Amino acid sequence: MPSRRITALTTAFTLSAAALGLWAAGGFSAQAATLPTPDHTVVVVFENHAYSQIVGSSSAPYINSLKSGGANLTAFYAETHPSQPNYFAMFSGSTQGITDDSCYTPGFSSAPNLASELLAAGKSWASYNESLPSQGSTTCSSGKYARKHNPWFGFSNVPTSTAYTFAQFPTDFTRLPKVSFVVPNLCSDMHDCSVSTGDTWLKNNLGAYATWAKTHNSLLVVTFDEDNRLSGNRIATVLYGQPVPAGSSSGTTYNHYNLLRTIEDMYGTGHAGNAASASAISGIWN
Repeated sequence: MPSRRITALTTAFTLSAAALGLWAAGGFSAQAATLPTPDHTVVVVFENHAYSQIVGSSSAPYINSLKSGGANLTAFYAETHPSQPNYFAMFSGSTQGITDDSCYTPGFSSAPNLASELLAAGKSWASYNESLPSQGSTTCSSGKYARKHNPWFGFSNVPTSTAYTFAQFPTDFTRLPKVSFVVPNLCSDMHDCSVSTGDTWLKNNLGAYATWAKTHNSLLVVTFDEDNRLSGNRIATVLYGQPVPAGSSSGTTYNHYNLLRTIEDMYGTGHAGNAASASAISGIWN
């Protein structure tokens, strides 16, 4: 009897120690082992609309079709206002001291970010920027193009050559990098134009990728930079593709740092800024 009691106590201690180890590593919900590793992840960022202006809106039928066929994060929030600091947050886990939409000096920071982490891990990265005058251009603005929505230009450890025009987005989706961001211009992103305009742009320009992703272990993420300043910064975020079961959702409170952490964990990179203490998105994966 004593030997059995000792064995039971030893087993209980071992399990408790393992649990504590997992907790110390970042929490059960943040474990990278529970996440898929998509062959390709494409993140599309729209502008300045609250959750209630998108989810359930007749002006956004395509985004709502992605929600129904994928996963909806019902309590997703941006970090601040105005736009530009949120882009830095979602890309690098920090606003990097940016507090407004004014033009920054290209390459002003060498802080870790999603692109630098992916490249250091031997993974491919690119951004596709609608109305960017030319590949790698660091101009502040041009027509409907605005660099304030393109944080990668703020980092000296991200090659400017990885910033493509949207016209360079591959039609052969197998040629996409592991992770890419797509940034529509000021009309297509709903900033200057309507929700309907942005929704139609998404369907026309990335609908084929979304359909392909559903059968090719790939992921489309549709999110927003911030709300309309009237809804506590709650924004729509929808995930669609083969790793996501149709009709799934999560009411857990998440923000851009959680999304960054999720992508980092999917591809086994380091963790930038506040992503290090954020949990990965859970409960929506196949």
